[in-house]
Amino acid sequence: MVMLMRVAHVTATFPPYRGGTGNVCFYNARELVRRGHEVHVFTAAAPDMPREEEMAGIQVHRLRPLVRVGNAPVLPQLLWQLDDFDVVHLHYPFFGGEITTLAVKMRRTPMVITYHQDVHLEGGMGLLAEGLTHTLGRWTLRSARRLLFTSADYGRVSAIRRLLQESESIIDALPNGVDVHRFTPGELSPALRQQYGVNPEDRVVLLVAALDSAHYFKGVPVLLDALAQLPKQVKAVLVGDGDLRTTYEDQTRALGLANRVFFAGRVSEESLVDHYRLADVTVLPSITMGEAFGLVLLESLACATPVIASNLPGVRTVVDDGIDGFLSKPGDVEALSIALQKMFDMPDERRQAMGLAGRRKVEEQYAWERIGELLGEIYWQVVGKKAMPQSELKRISDLI
Repeated sequence: MVMLMRVAHVTATFPPYRGGTGNVCFYNARELVRRGHEVHVFTAAAPDMPREEEMAGIQVHRLRPLVRVGNAPVLPQLLWQLDDFDVVHLHYPFFGGEITTLAVKMRRTPMVITYHQDVHLEGGMGLLAEGLTHTLGRWTLRSARRLLFTSADYGRVSAIRRLLQESESIIDALPNGVDVHRFTPGELSPALRQQYGVNPEDRVVLLVAALDSAHYFKGVPVLLDALAQLPKQVKAVLVGDGDLRTTYEDQTRALGLANRVFFAGRVSEESLVDHYRLADVTVLPSITMGEAFGLVLLESLACATPVIASNLPGVRTVVDDGIDGFLSKPGDVEALSIALQKMFDMPDERRQAMGLAGRRKVEEQYAWERIGELLGEIYWQVVGKKAMPQSELKRISDLI
């Protein structure tokens, strides 16, 4: 008989909020549901969203925060909500989510943590984050049965690694993934080209990011400065929204790029795929280790669109430099400008070949189905203290 698990995921954000952590949580949970497990997600309540709902078979519980600072809600309800689970999976950093640790310790429930990225804030908020990381954060991280970085590369240099010197045995890596069935190469509707006034001779650079203060590290000003050094045929489309959008729009006008840079705002999931197909290249010009992976890179490569990304730990593991994209020095406007020009100087056939190489890679290494199977094995290890037999894995896979 196949033994299935009752699993709780705890995350500060969750769809429909557009953010990497919440999206990873969603796909992790969805793949577990597809394998027959009972999965509950606990997150903060969002305006105009039901408190309890089912999403792709996931039971989603949106809890009212006692207090919230940006994307850091305090959810005391977790103390009594996280009852009778085989595994609790915390997505961290989640300042306020440390309550999860107390809940699992009270019940002796195994806890798995995905550590998504270091927190880089300035001023008073930076001091507060640093203090929390070295106290409640340290306690939480060391309480995990398994601590998953999104890459071994990032795990080696993460700021929290020094907090785990006595806990090396719990450290592992599990990459993020991509929905290779939704993000695919395909024909582009002419309507999108018309919407942005893209002519046949134009080259399109795409950036997909939340344009809010929490994601200041995405490097939008670096991209805009780089565009100003490139020919007028190079245009950019920025997908995303947030409180920094007006600042970026002001910079665009100051640089004389108003006719070359288009702010698309939030777009539907179907339209997002079309935007990747519209682009000649997708960029991720992040400037700090607040960027640890780059889901948009996988989405772009899945659509056979090559990428340019900052040469940051974790991010650089997603890009095969010169094969499916280029790496650029973080924060270096000149380096990004050169990389973009290099991409556009190559023959169309070469650029398309890079995109197809990326598509093959994500199918083999980053499909969510594969990531879900690996995550299930990790759960079996922390619950049963041994790997789940391959015969059991196959039987669960047959439930998909």
